[in-house]
Amino acid sequence: MSALNTDLAQFTVAPVCHDIQINGQTVGLHDSGVLWWPEESTLVVADLHFEKGSSYARRGVMLPPYDTAATLEKLAAVIEAFDPACVIALGDSFHDRDGSDRLPPAYRAFLTTLQINRDWIWVTGNHDPVAPVRLCGESVEEIRIGQLNFRHEPVETYDREKCAGEVCGHLHPAARVRRYGRSIRRACFVTDGNRMVLPAFGALTGGLNVTDRAFRPLFSARKFSAFLLGNDRLYPFTASRLIGD
Repeated sequence: MSALNTDLAQFTVAPVCHDIQINGQTVGLHDSGVLWWPEESTLVVADLHFEKGSSYARRGVMLPPYDTAATLEKLAAVIEAFDPACVIALGDSFHDRDGSDRLPPAYRAFLTTLQINRDWIWVTGNHDPVAPVRLCGESVEEIRIGQLNFRHEPVETYDREKCAGEVCGHLHPAARVRRYGRSIRRACFVTDGNRMVLPAFGALTGGLNVTDRAFRPLFSARKFSAFLLGNDRLYPFTASRLIGD
């Protein structure tokens, strides 16, 4: 099992964001896949899926056992860059309900250091419906702060009042565009300015194309934008520019 790169030398994060409005609140979208809410000094991350590799191994499917370490190192670099007063993890932080109990001692200790001197909110998800074991932080099904409501799964409705300010994960959004004669597919943020779905942050997480039917109950056709994750920047595209897989 690989050791954590505690000096973070291979991860350098610049706290530069693409600012947008969600339900009247200014938030920053970062190319790492996190959302930064400067007014509340709050960092939001979705779908970490810690211990996915070990979960698959229990079922006889062997994956490289380094996903938790890679995700932790990336998360630590982002936290070091932004130094948030609060971190909100939007559910599926662990790949199954026993994932936090399987967390190796070195990883548990490292995660604990990231929680020092800041609030940490674990939103429960469909993979981890129970509070994490032997870890700091508050566990909630959802939490509303000011004009934003943080939950794991989006509410399936077009009603702008019912979903106003919703910030969620769960769907692992990705988008494909065609540029210069070739197609590019990347994880992305997806929003209509009223609600937001974050990309999955975990090292072993895939992505679901935002043209998939799963997104149809959330956004009116062609009335949303995707912000594709790139190297040190985001690439914004309106829905009309997106293509299916």
